[in-house]
This record gives sequence, C-alpha cells and structure tokens, in this order.
Amino acid sequence: MAILTKDEAHALLKKVLGYSKADECEVNLTGTNTSNVRYARNAVSTSGTVAQTSLVVSSAFGKKLGIATINEYDDASLEKVVRRAEELARLAPENPEYVPFLGPQTYNASNTYSAATASITPALRAEAVGKSLKVAKDGKLVSAGYLEDTVGFAAMMNSKGLFAYNTSTNVNFSVTMRTEDGKGSGYATKGYNDINKLDTQKTTQIAADKGIKSASARAIEPGKYTVILEPTAAAVLLENIFFGLDARQADEGRSFLSKPGGKTKLGEKLVDERVNIYSDPLNPDLPTSPWTGDGRPQEKVSWIEKGVIKNLTYSRFWAEKKGVKAIPPPDGVIMDGGTKSIEELIKETKKGILVTRLWYIRPVDPQTLLLTGLTRDGTFYIENGEVKYPIKNLRFNESPVIMLNNLEELGKVERTVSGESFTHYLIPPLKIRDFTFSSLSDAV
Repeated sequence: MAILTKDEAHALLKKVLGYSKADECEVNLTGTNTSNVRYARNAVSTSGTVAQTSLVVSSAFGKKLGIATINEYDDASLEKVVRRAEELARLAPENPEYVPFLGPQTYNASNTYSAATASITPALRAEAVGKSLKVAKDGKLVSAGYLEDTVGFAAMMNSKGLFAYNTSTNVNFSVTMRTEDGKGSGYATKGYNDINKLDTQKTTQIAADKGIKSASARAIEPGKYTVILEPTAAAVLLENIFFGLDARQADEGRSFLSKPGGKTKLGEKLVDERVNIYSDPLNPDLPTSPWTGDGRPQEKVSWIEKGVIKNLTYSRFWAEKKGVKAIPPPDGVIMDGGTKSIEELIKETKKGILVTRLWYIRPVDPQTLLLTGLTRDGTFYIENGEVKYPIKNLRFNESPVIMLNNLEELGKVERTVSGESFTHYLIPPLKIRDFTFSSLSDAV
C-alpha cells in the first residue's frame, strides 16, 4: 500500500468504524516505506526497500477490550478484523485500568515531513554511500556503514469523533572506520528529517580521523577523570533520565525519582541548575508528531528546569487516579547547551578524557540510575588543552544523575542519534568532572 493521503486515510478508517458494533471502537493505521544501503569492507553488501502497513482495531464493551491487527484492506478483511476484535473483547476479563477513548482533539500543524527525503532515489543513495566509501579508500581505511531513509504516515480515528493524521520522514547514517591493521577505530552518526542536512562525506571524515588517531592507543590507570562526552556518548546516558520520567514508577517506589513514604522528587532540585531539558514538537531542528499513540496532543513541556524536576509523564489512567493532567512521554528531547565547540572545551581542560562513544550500557542500580558500559571507537587523553594520545577503552560505572551534578560545562547543542535506542535528540557535548572508570578493556 502506498503512503495514504489524509483524505484516503480518513475514508478507510471511517469505513472500518462503520463495521463496529462495540460500545467503543478505535482504529490505528500506519504505513512506512523504508530503503537502505549497507556496506562493509569498503563494498556495498546489501540494499533494498521494505514497504509495510498495519491496521489495528481496538473494540471495547464496558471495560473489556479486544485488539486485532491486519494488513489486508478489502471490505471482507476489514469487517473480519473488526469482528475478531469484538470477539476477543467479549472473551476478555474486565480491565480495572481501562480508560474510555478520547473525543475530538486539536493538534498543531506538523513539520516532520520533508519532500526531499520522501523522494530519495536509489541513485541518490548510491551517490551518498559512494562519497563515504571514497573517504575510506583515500585514507586506506576499512569502512562499514548504514544509510536508511523512511517515509511514513500514521492515522487514527475512533467512534467518539477523534481523527488524527501525520506524515513523517527520517534519514539515518552511521559509519565505522578502522585502520587496515584493526588497531584503530572511529565512529560517527547523523540523523535528520531532511536529507539535505546530511553530509555523508563530512560525517565519514570525522570517523576516519578518529580511526587513524586511535591506532596507537595506550593504557592508563582506571579512576575518576574529567571527561568530555561528545553528544553521541552523552545521549546513551541521558536517555536513561528521559525514559525514566514516569509518574507511576516514581509514585510506586520503582524509580530514581521515588522517595520514602510514596513521595516523589517532583518539584525538587535533582541536578546542576544549568540543566534545562524539555520537549517541543514544533522545534524546527527536531520536529516530532503533534499527537501521541492514544490521541493526546503533544505540547511543549519543560521536564527539568534549572535542575528542578518540573513535570513527569502520566498515562491517562494514572493521571485520573492522581487528579492531574495526563502528560504523554515526549517523542524527542532537547537539552539546552552553551556556546563552545568540543575543540574549545578541550582547550580549557588541563587533564581529561575525550569520549566519542559509549556502548553496551546496562543498569546496575535503578534507584540511583547507576549504569555500566564501555567506551569505543576513539577515546583520547587530554593534557594542557590538547589531545595528547589515544587510550585503550575503559569500563565506566556512573549515574547520569550524579554526572549532571558534576557538570563543569555545556557545549553547543547538536542533533544526534542514540546508538542504543535510535532516538534523535538535540543535546550538547558535556564536560563532567570525577567520571568513574573502573577497569580497562582491550577491545578496539
């Protein structure tokens, strides 16, 4: 199925609802066309396009809910999936946390769609990858990379009159560059809604430079160091805060935001006062959907303001139970930064470590958000304002909450892609004191 227009999606969803005999019915329709090119050892290995759609029917009788899914859209199939959802609803036990579907909502205009990205051709993908491969071959490096672009739509309608529709595009690029002897490795990644913002040659050159410079890594003693986390490295730590802003988890004592006696840290200072974290679906550099999966409008929300927890996310059930506004989780998160580049942050560092990337992140203590993981793809020792030499990779044990209390400086904000969740963020590089490294790793 092609990407449906707003009118086409409306007509299809209206037809599906016409088959419903339930007390309430809601229908979600999504579709994506995703194309990619993958390369390794300086040669393209695979490429292709996947087109898929899904229609999900949710039928309710009282507090009994049934859900059925289909990807066939003839009249008989559409009626069949509605009947199946109703059959499942009648068999289901009552859900004590069931919340009736929303009525009509008002949404902001969306800026998540780029016509240029939607019209990417195989030739354009080949050209973009060719620029990356040329950097590798000119530098006598071994490359592995992945370029993916997606155009999609999402629509929903229910029996109470709600209708929502949005189109979106995304392009993601990541590349690893290794020296021929395998001793040096560099990495870079970029992601945008608009293909015109992506420069695969420039991004690859960043990875190439790190790969070459990291080839003669030395071992240093583990311990506490001042670190400069590039945005890609900072993202995989910070998103543990972003994903943990759930009110129910905090209220039930299952969160780093919980306090004894069923209280939470909402309204309290948690981190350095220079930390401001928010979401804004209309931000031109990180536009996201104007509505969330259950139909609630996405609005600009301040999550952490001057180090203070200002808001938590609430499901509609938990918000009703607590008598507060239901705030959905954000689709994208923005962290305010400063004015300095990474190079300027390095110049002001007497002794420290520059971290390109962190990976294999695992929780150690959910109550404190203590995490462990490893550096990779370019880790460098800084002395007297200069990068002196590459160092062997290190295991860290650190909490992003403690990290943001040890904040020394914020750099310029840039859009980055988390290697763990593949989520896009606008965040700055972070200069942190007393970052804990516990042991060495021989991995490149």
